[in-house]
Amino acid sequence: MIIVGFADTIMVGRYSTEALASASFVNNVFNIANLACMGFTYGLTPLIGALFTQKRNDTIGALVKNGLVLNILFSLMVCVIMSIVYFNVHRMGQPQELFPLIRPYFLLYLASLVPMSVFNAFAQWAYAINRSKMPMWIILFSNVANIVGNYVLIYGHWGCPELGLNGAGISTLASRIISAAGIMLAFFTFGQYRDYRKGFANSRLSAQNMRHISSTSWPIALQMTLETGAFSAAAIMAGWLGKVPLASFQVMLIVGTLGFCVYYSLAASVSVLVSNAAGLNDNRAIRRISWAGYHILLALATCSSLIFIFGGETLIHAFTDDPAVIALSLTLITPLVLYQFGDATQINFSNALRGTSNVMPMLWIAFVSYVVVGLPATYTLAFIADLGLYGIFLSFSVSLFLAAGLFIYHFLKTTRTK
Repeated sequence: MIIVGFADTIMVGRYSTEALASASFVNNVFNIANLACMGFTYGLTPLIGALFTQKRNDTIGALVKNGLVLNILFSLMVCVIMSIVYFNVHRMGQPQELFPLIRPYFLLYLASLVPMSVFNAFAQWAYAINRSKMPMWIILFSNVANIVGNYVLIYGHWGCPELGLNGAGISTLASRIISAAGIMLAFFTFGQYRDYRKGFANSRLSAQNMRHISSTSWPIALQMTLETGAFSAAAIMAGWLGKVPLASFQVMLIVGTLGFCVYYSLAASVSVLVSNAAGLNDNRAIRRISWAGYHILLALATCSSLIFIFGGETLIHAFTDDPAVIALSLTLITPLVLYQFGDATQINFSNALRGTSNVMPMLWIAFVSYVVVGLPATYTLAFIADLGLYGIFLSFSVSLFLAAGLFIYHFLKTTRTK
């Protein structure tokens, strides 16, 4: 994920600053949709993880079937919402010269939501049964296809038309279709998944199963929507400052994924192992796993911060040749480093809570941290305090550290009383 995010931004940034700014706006608006859909699939992980330790493979197959249908319906609902956003994109205060680039790229991204949800639903099943290598190889293959597609379609190599930003959108759509097809092929043909396949085939769609899945899926989806929505709102505010701040925002946000994606990968494994322990009602193991994961995440956050401090300038130069974008991006390294430990902490303990299936607190924590406190802090620091893009990045520490403290509190409360 880190490599493909870097590759997309580098290739688009090298094409033009306008393409980079347009990609920044669309990607950040769609981050809400992407992570809402992803978060909804996460509701399957604690349920399947608990069943896995109880060796109830037939029930797992039934949950996969019901979860797949539920996630497709959810992603279609998100598509409807994003279509409404598309028809109102001109009202969001972005530079007028970017709209001819924004609109077609937006539609290509919209088409990729359903295949992305199909892949993620099956991927959560694979993670929960401790078969994480299979989706990993599929993601790696599709990411390579995405990068090759970018090279060919953005710049018009190998006899293909030069499509610029739209070429990146087509590559993203193709890679998500490849991912969905690949993981479905594995589920329905690989011999080691026969028991799950049998449960899938012999089960019916059940209102009870769907309610059970929804009870964990909706709070996680809404929590991730609120969190990502705060960052997407920050991207919109960056657009109010002009195309150079918007391009710089995208560069530094992608640089920041060097930390975020590593943190989330480790925290996702914490969630799976916690769900396995929760299936055995072993609170001591739940706490041991969660704190062990946190210790690793603190080390990773330290490594990420050192990379940003000592290698940040090199990373920024890889994305763009525009001196104005480079100069502005360099000023953002300090606030980027500041929020790494808050980000790592909230990611670890939100995923630990997810593994216990006590997901309702996640919703109000996200609402308070990112909406009630985070958004006003972003606007205040950027515009009232007149700190501009620096203030936007500085505000991320406010919401992330607040969320971190609240997630730790509720994790300790949950594992003490469960």
